[in-house]
Amino acid sequence: MPETNSPSSVLIVGSMALDNVRTPAGNVTDALGGAADYSSVAASFFSPVQIVGVVGDDFPQEHLDFLASRNIDISGVQTIAGGKTFRWAGYYDFDLNIAHTLDTQLNVFADFQPQLPASHQNAEYVFLANIDPELQLDVLKQVKSPKLTVCDTMNFWIEGKRDALIEVLKHVDIAFMNDAEARQLTGKLSVVKAAKALQELGPKTVIIKKGEHGALLFSGNDHFAAPSYPLEDIADPTGAGDTFAGGFIGYVAQQNNTDIQTLRKAVVYGSVLASFNVEDFSLNRMRTLTHAEIGARYREFRNISFFEALDEASV
Repeated sequence: MPETNSPSSVLIVGSMALDNVRTPAGNVTDALGGAADYSSVAASFFSPVQIVGVVGDDFPQEHLDFLASRNIDISGVQTIAGGKTFRWAGYYDFDLNIAHTLDTQLNVFADFQPQLPASHQNAEYVFLANIDPELQLDVLKQVKSPKLTVCDTMNFWIEGKRDALIEVLKHVDIAFMNDAEARQLTGKLSVVKAAKALQELGPKTVIIKKGEHGALLFSGNDHFAAPSYPLEDIADPTGAGDTFAGGFIGYVAQQNNTDIQTLRKAVVYGSVLASFNVEDFSLNRMRTLTHAEIGARYREFRNISFFEALDEASV
């Protein structure tokens, strides 16, 4: 796996959570979750990370220790004394693309106001995970001169804070959405037309996440499709999209380059990380994942999507 001598750090702002999840493969209780946690751990395979989030004093110290052990700076994590951490409970049936929510307790996350430490305000690569777009705008005002800003969102914000989300899109370089969200925001049935409409709102690059069907990259007039990895066993799809985004921006920051070749490779690396993440519950697979495994699966991805050039004589 190519590495630079001094990869740039990635600032990630988002939710930190404790999850109760049930799937056909089993269940977990009070497991480490949240968009910031998934994306930070994924990004840390390539670059140092600065995570900003909020937890209650019920958030296990072992989770903070795990994050810190992965070259993730946790000095931007606010711990609210006497408060409870954001909690999500849900389940998946055999259609693992659809999460069914049983309970959501925002707790301290309801009053989250991201405050970047001075050391974080010079971040060159910024990922605004799926949080209130008004908070995303606030973070953008606090960072001084980033090289690349990336945002993620969801249907809840499209429905409830559309104007604020559109304002965010005016100020970011790359936007992540799944295909349904892109259609919902733009009113376009075609994913291609939806991506172009999103680009017209601001971001030069749009990445459409399609779950188990891969991802699409639209950058300027270029487009690229990354396949999904044919897994035999999937335990828990929670956080797959966040892991994908974290792997993407972590690799871009490592390379300190935003040309189309780097973005294409970053999409594949994001897909690789996400394919490992779903093999176990919570972030358990990330705890044992090695760079050698990542490199091997990257090569498998390349083989999956390779095909020979057409012989002109056969046209």
